[in-house]
Amino acid sequence: MEKIYDLIIIGGASAGFSAGIYAARAGLDAVVLDEGLGGGQAATSPWIENYPGFPGISGMDLMMKMKEHAEKYLPVEVGVHIDSVTQSEGIFKAKAGDKEFKSKAIIFATGSKYKSLGVPGEGRLTGRGVSYCATCDGAFFRGKKVAVIGGGNNGVTEALHLKHVGADVTLIHRRNELRAELVLQEQLDKEGISKLLNRDTVEILGEDIVSGIKLTNKDSGEEETHEFQGVFISVGENPNTELAVSMGVQLKKSGYIEVDARMHTNVKMVYAAGDVTGGLRQVITAAAEGAIAAMSAYDDIKNPYWTAD
Repeated sequence: MEKIYDLIIIGGASAGFSAGIYAARAGLDAVVLDEGLGGGQAATSPWIENYPGFPGISGMDLMMKMKEHAEKYLPVEVGVHIDSVTQSEGIFKAKAGDKEFKSKAIIFATGSKYKSLGVPGEGRLTGRGVSYCATCDGAFFRGKKVAVIGGGNNGVTEALHLKHVGADVTLIHRRNELRAELVLQEQLDKEGISKLLNRDTVEILGEDIVSGIKLTNKDSGEEETHEFQGVFISVGENPNTELAVSMGVQLKKSGYIEVDARMHTNVKMVYAAGDVTGGLRQVITAAAEGAIAAMSAYDDIKNPYWTAD
């Protein structure tokens, strides 16, 4: 007979690995499928200091430790790009080329991707002064001069966080006015954070590490060069929701998957965990959500009449 798993977990990073460990230890027959080598966005972080138990570890090393841990309990298949997920008569089918995986339940742990500026120097200097996460990397820039590029709520929040950890912060935005909520803008002014408005970022400068930014002043049309030791890009994220949406999974207004406290989506036996649900978007919270999603799947599969208090 064709194999039917209890649970398919799509996405092999902190949420997916954690979900796999909890599902397998609870007795579910589960599999983790990842289109890359495992690790997701966290694997690109040069150094992580806020995951308990590891005072300092590279993102790749932490993710590989999680992957090895998960592999002790269940199969982790990498290089598996899922083309579609469908459901028929209570069974989910995840198609990946000429392969097909079947299960009774699905967890989407598909993460998100940072939006990039697409300017020269950005890719080359990522991890060398260019970052997309102040919560992750801000502590490395204490006492240093840094720029935050972005004028929305996330950009202003990132700037405030960096100021609070002791960085000298300048916020750069391409429009004359910030898009962030007024209360955040007031906090920005209260903290004395400098702003460079109506500027387009042309290039991030530096050989081995960031040394500055080249901007175009849209008022004067002139190019400007400013010295910085770090650049935090906060122009949004794209959650990887395409597969979930194709099944009718509901999204929040922000574009992330809508879940309840136990990681249920609006589609029965479909769960989501990690960065694809929004929120704090940290390794520790993704791992926690993965564990909750796995145990919710366990309860719904093994105890279909179970209800939470």
